[in-house]
Amino acid sequence: MIVRIMGEGQWELADSHFAELNKLDDELLAEMENGDEDGFHRTLAALLDAVRRLGEPLADDALEPSELILPSPDASLEEVREMLSDDGLIPG
Repeated sequence: MIVRIMGEGQWELADSHFAELNKLDDELLAEMENGDEDGFHRTLAALLDAVRRLGEPLADDALEPSELILPSPDASLEEVREMLSDDGLIPG
């Protein structure tokens, strides 16, 4: 699976990491629904760190279709709300 972090680049992750990323996505959605700005930023950072830790970065000149597009680390809760459908960041 190819994941893009907006403003940073793309990472290739094994499908076996989907469950871990999906768990963080569920937490992020709950925090968004509750308006928990601090929790939102904490979980977004954890989600992005997981992608960076578990994935292999693609070359800067590579442009592969991304299955997932995640917001930048400095995205606000409101900006991410605008990006989302009811399915969350990670389709499940």
